[in-house]
Amino acid sequence: MLYQKNGRVYIAARSEPKVRQAIQEIRDATPASSGTLEYLPLDLADLSSVKAAAEDFKAKESRLHVLWNNAGVSQPPLGSLSKQGIELQLATNCLGPYLFTQLLLPLLKSTAAAEATKDPPSSSSVRVIWTSSQMTELSAPKGGLVLSELRTPPKNTTRNYVNSKTGNLFLATELARKEPAVISIALNPGAASTNLFRHTPMTKYLAWPLLHAAKLAALTQLYAGFSGDITVEKNGCYVVPWGRIGGLRKDLVDATKAAEDGGTGRAAEFWDWCVDATREFQ
Repeated sequence: MLYQKNGRVYIAARSEPKVRQAIQEIRDATPASSGTLEYLPLDLADLSSVKAAAEDFKAKESRLHVLWNNAGVSQPPLGSLSKQGIELQLATNCLGPYLFTQLLLPLLKSTAAAEATKDPPSSSSVRVIWTSSQMTELSAPKGGLVLSELRTPPKNTTRNYVNSKTGNLFLATELARKEPAVISIALNPGAASTNLFRHTPMTKYLAWPLLHAAKLAALTQLYAGFSGDITVEKNGCYVVPWGRIGGLRKDLVDATKAAEDGGTGRAAEFWDWCVDATREFQ
């Protein structure tokens, strides 16, 4: 969809053959586009790869308008770990995207500053999108996260997945609080039939009647990335299918607020944990 509108798009992923195939299929489907599609090698489960990918991108580009943190893993075999020895879902879904975003943040901020000087100025066109899940709304414990589970993950792959998706929500709201010039929002993309369920085929089989085409979930992502509904005043909001601003449980909202603002500060604590876990690669 972005390429069809002549966008300059990077697809960051582990598997070069799969990305090259996808790029060719997109080009074949939209021969009239004057946009560009580029492959960016990135393994979110390896913080060294994340740093290399960010440096690669910065060497090639001077602007970045929208960063979609939408790659992830769901319920791999129990005990799966990242390159740095972190529970795989927490590492891939949270630590990798957090570090990638932080390393690209100077570029995002400079792009936002340039957009603000245009005539007319644009104050909400530079965005970071974090892909959370309906599982956060349905299954996260009260307060969103039990911080001890970051250090000692439960022996339950579903709980670890929920923790990682709650982490995406917390990273979105914390970035919005810390960097108001960059729009940062989390979303529930909607239940879509994708290979996210490759580790749990029975789950996909049972959920099949509730799953929708992946294209619909992409609409949620596009709304989050470009909708004029999302202004500076809406920074940190939560987007739901198939493209509208939604709400969250009160305890989750409280967790995203600082203690001095009447919240619990849990999101800030999670952010600090991510800072510590990635410090070596900053």
